[in-house]
Amino acid sequence: MATWLLWVLAVVAAGSLVGVLFSPGAWFAGLAKPSWNPPSWLFGPVWTTLYALMGTSAWLVWREPAGTPAERRGAWLAFAVHAALNLAWTPLFFGLQQPGLAFLDICLVWLALLAMTLRFGRLRPLAGYLLLPQVLWVSFALVLNGTIWLMNT
Repeated sequence: MATWLLWVLAVVAAGSLVGVLFSPGAWFAGLAKPSWNPPSWLFGPVWTTLYALMGTSAWLVWREPAGTPAERRGAWLAFAVHAALNLAWTPLFFGLQQPGLAFLDICLVWLALLAMTLRFGRLRPLAGYLLLPQVLWVSFALVLNGTIWLMNT
C-alpha cells in the first residue's frame, strides 16, 4: 500500500509542479477559444485524477512479474517517453506561448500514451485499462489545442 501511494504521489507531484510553474495567465485568457473549451477550474481535478490513475497503473506494472525483460523494458521506455512529452506540453503552450509547438508535442504525447497503454496492458490488463480515461482526455485535448492554435493564427 505504501509503495502504491509513493507511485501515485510522485506522478501527481510531477504533473502538479509543472502546472504551478507554468500557469495559464493573462496570455491564455486573451486567446480565442472554441465554445466547447472546458472551464479552467476543470483541468486541475481532471489531471490530478488522470495522474493518480497513471501512478496506479505504473505501480501495477512495477509489481507485476509477467513479461519478458524486453517487454518490461519496452513498457518502461514508453512510460518515460510519455512522461517527458506530457510534462513538456505545459511549458511549450503556456511558458513559451507556442500553441503550434504544443500541438506537435501533444500529437507525440498521444502516440506515446497509446504505446504505453498497450504495453502496460499486455503486462497487466488492469494497468492498461486505467490509462483509457487519459487516452480519451488527451484525444480531446489534442483537438482543443489544435483548434486554439488555428483560431489564433
